[in-house]
Amino acid sequence: MTPMPIFTSHDGTELAYHVKGEGEPLVCLPGGAMRASAYLGDLGGLTAGRRLVLLDLRGTGDSQVPADESTYRVDRQVADVEALRLHLGLEHMDVLAHSAAGNLALLYAAAHPARLRRLALVTPTCWAVGLDSTPEQRLEVVRGRAGGEPYDTAIAAYERILDVLAAGGTPAPADWTRAMPLAYGRWDEGVRAHIDASGREKNAAAGVAYAGPGAFDPPATRAALRRLTGEVLVLAGELDSYPTAALTAELAGLFPRGTADVQPGGAHFPWLDDPRWFAARVERFLATGS
Repeated sequence: MTPMPIFTSHDGTELAYHVKGEGEPLVCLPGGAMRASAYLGDLGGLTAGRRLVLLDLRGTGDSQVPADESTYRVDRQVADVEALRLHLGLEHMDVLAHSAAGNLALLYAAAHPARLRRLALVTPTCWAVGLDSTPEQRLEVVRGRAGGEPYDTAIAAYERILDVLAAGGTPAPADWTRAMPLAYGRWDEGVRAHIDASGREKNAAAGVAYAGPGAFDPPATRAALRRLTGEVLVLAGELDSYPTAALTAELAGLFPRGTADVQPGGAHFPWLDDPRWFAARVERFLATGS
């Protein structure tokens, strides 16, 4: 059995990563926030032409829990990504980041713009640059899925969640669970298994700390991203309420060489909804920059 690759980050924390496929390396940063990289699978078959380097963020998956748990904050994990690049011996690297890890990738790009060749942001959250969609924009997307189960129940739960958040409260965990079908463009046993694995794969305490106070300085990050010379693809799912297609287009506009695209019928995990479309689109970007 091949030993699992491990490297030591700047503070002595041992971090693990998983390698799948053959070809040029693609460093993959998982979202969650703070979910083990296992949920990314083979990213719809990207392993056919790429060697995926799937990082388990500190305190998740097979990576070590840090001695200082304040290092779960996303801006402090930028150094982990740079340590991985150095460990892999890459002068420049291609990076794919999903969901909450979009913030980690944005902060890395701002801090190390010369080290990124191409960056694929897949249904990313945009806290690092101060972008957000309104509840009305999110509801417009999810209400378009009404007319049957499990979506009607999920939409009602999502409406309650937004109401509670607007009032400054904490939504009921059961409503988050009921709303989960909206994160997927299809509904079957594979999707249910993907949802069930989430609780086992997430570090909940680390997820709370991830976007903690002081993590973001949007004006400074926006300014720094203007120095990024590499190409950026921001990929939305047509059925995803956050980020919406409009929000991803706005995010792409922050980069000198940014492109936005929308996967038809895709939601927050688009490689599960149409693996062939997803893999072909991302591979085209990685090969050509467009």
